[in-house]
Amino acid sequence: MTWIAPDVERSEDYPARRNEPEREMLRDWLDWHRATLLRKCAGLDATQLAKRAVPPSNLSLLGLVRHMSDTERGWVRQVFRGEQVPDLYYRSHAPDADFDEAEPAGAEEDFDRYRAECRAVDAALEGAKLDDTFTFREKTTSVRWMWQHLVEEYARHNGHADLLREAIDGSAGC
Repeated sequence: MTWIAPDVERSEDYPARRNEPEREMLRDWLDWHRATLLRKCAGLDATQLAKRAVPPSNLSLLGLVRHMSDTERGWVRQVFRGEQVPDLYYRSHAPDADFDEAEPAGAEEDFDRYRAECRAVDAALEGAKLDDTFTFREKTTSVRWMWQHLVEEYARHNGHADLLREAIDGSAGC
């Protein structure tokens, strides 16, 4: 039996909390964008997920899932929290491995890894204050900036996911 990306629940509206503390709103946006990426993948089989649907680009929906796993791990766990965990896909000799090596045979494992990384990142963000800082490439960076950057990264790549999904099966929309 061929693995199919599962459905995901997501609000049909943008995050509902619009007048809450900033941290809660950033949390909502991150969750909403995570769900949006998974929603773009829902119902597709592993071969469709790994398809580079817009040549000559190496982007695929599966590659985006892999990329966001490494992105969240990199910013939150490795850089902010200083955890000694290896990159999931990035390698100095293959910096685009998250996209270039996205293969159907590993799709289910990649999705499981993505969901596990989101949980680990959520745990690493517990107790973090938006004004907490860390050093990245010799620049002082706030948790606020990092969190906003993660939301921005998802928003940009979810735009890619829109195009990829539409090229695969004509499905369009949020």
